[in-house]
Amino acid sequence: MHRNVLLITGASSGIGAATARAAAREGYKLVLAARSTDKLTALAQELGPENVLTCELDVTQMDEQRAMVDEALETFGRIDAVFANAGCGGSPGGFSGADHEHWQEMILTNVYGVGLTLQACLPALKRSKGHVLLTGSAAGRATIPGSMYSATKWAVTGIGYNLREELRGTGMRVTLIEPGMVDTPFFDEPPEHALEDRDIANAVIYALSQPAHVDVNEILIRPTPPLE
Repeated sequence: MHRNVLLITGASSGIGAATARAAAREGYKLVLAARSTDKLTALAQELGPENVLTCELDVTQMDEQRAMVDEALETFGRIDAVFANAGCGGSPGGFSGADHEHWQEMILTNVYGVGLTLQACLPALKRSKGHVLLTGSAAGRATIPGSMYSATKWAVTGIGYNLREELRGTGMRVTLIEPGMVDTPFFDEPPEHALEDRDIANAVIYALSQPAHVDVNEILIRPTPPLE
């Protein structure tokens, strides 16, 4: 029996790296993609390089996305699941004062980049009747004053819903992973009352591990409120 192959974007740190560690413990072969090749190489060495392929990837570049998929298929022969996890955060100032150039980078990464990952990976996933997981956010389910970041995560929510309809009847599954505050390198200062990256990794593994007839559509996961 083959060992399932999981591809993760944004895999060099935070939720992506924690998910890679959790999936390695479950016996997955891994395709780990990110811009930071040094961190990817170190993670591959930690997990066992014979079962890990690392790919330098800017998710906004379709040629790099296609090269990643080609290399994954050449190495492992199949892709069973893709966790489109790469993303970047916002900048202060709201709609009236935020850095508009950072908006461009964030929107391209968080929305366009997700779309490119899906388009590049879907042919292989259709062959394996695979599983698509997307890192959305609790911010994509709530109204946050002046937050373009939240708007991009609303877009990811929409991508997940619309992709599920496109794939209806194919045997494929689509899961939105929607974390609340998570203590990762995403933040300059560690937030209080936050989830840990491994908590989100556990949610990903839960969705992946369900039998084929079970499609976990969404997992909205927030930290427990502090005691009063």
